[in-house]
Amino acid sequence: MGLGYGVRQVGPLVHCITNTVVANFTANGLLAVGASPIMADAPEEAAAITGIANALLVNIGTLHARTVEAMKLSVQAANTAGIPVVLDPVGAGASPYRLHTTQALLNYRISCIRCNAGELAAIAGVDWAAKGVDAGSGTADVVTLAKQVAHRYQTLVAVTGARDIVTDGTRVIKIYGGSERLTQITGAGCLLSAIVAAFLAVERSIEAVACAMQFYKRCGEQTQMATFGDISASLLTALHTLSQKGAMSYESSFNHCRF
Repeated sequence: MGLGYGVRQVGPLVHCITNTVVANFTANGLLAVGASPIMADAPEEAAAITGIANALLVNIGTLHARTVEAMKLSVQAANTAGIPVVLDPVGAGASPYRLHTTQALLNYRISCIRCNAGELAAIAGVDWAAKGVDAGSGTADVVTLAKQVAHRYQTLVAVTGARDIVTDGTRVIKIYGGSERLTQITGAGCLLSAIVAAFLAVERSIEAVACAMQFYKRCGEQTQMATFGDISASLLTALHTLSQKGAMSYESSFNHCRF
């Protein structure tokens, strides 16, 4: 059975503490692949909601003190419950507050850091010309940085770009394909992090993360012919359609991967 069918059979409940820009889009994307989203960023209930979930996504895109408290309480609860935690360090290098929050969250057990090259460089403490929440550019070798960060924090690292990279600090999976159209809309990367969380809820492995990344690239390719205003809708349709066709199985997903 492919992971896609596993997501639909399990219907994992994914607790998303995410940013205000993308919450609705993230919820609809999870529904499209057969997962169930729940959003709770109040410290008064965040840990309790995490306690009934199958996976936790923490996205730092729009931080304030109460959500940071909720994030920490939720990650603690996830660690206690033994469920996977995906950290999306949105714009980690854009401000000292974001970087400090990212570093604080990395003191807990994180199952996967899903980031772009600029965010990875910020975590690694390497100079990089990031552009706000966008990846920007730099000269450091992304694969080397990803392996170092994965080893340092004993986690999986998934870096998106023209070529995606997933590593556990030793093994490296490179994933090709996708479409630049997804860089033209808000929330595509944030939704990917939620999809990764759903996959990890079904299977805790580097292959599950790589499978999620390649599946998402395939869905992105389906948006090529969409008009600008329809890119988001086209992506949601692709997530729903391809997941029902079993496009998230190992065999189909790894056609465009390099180990």
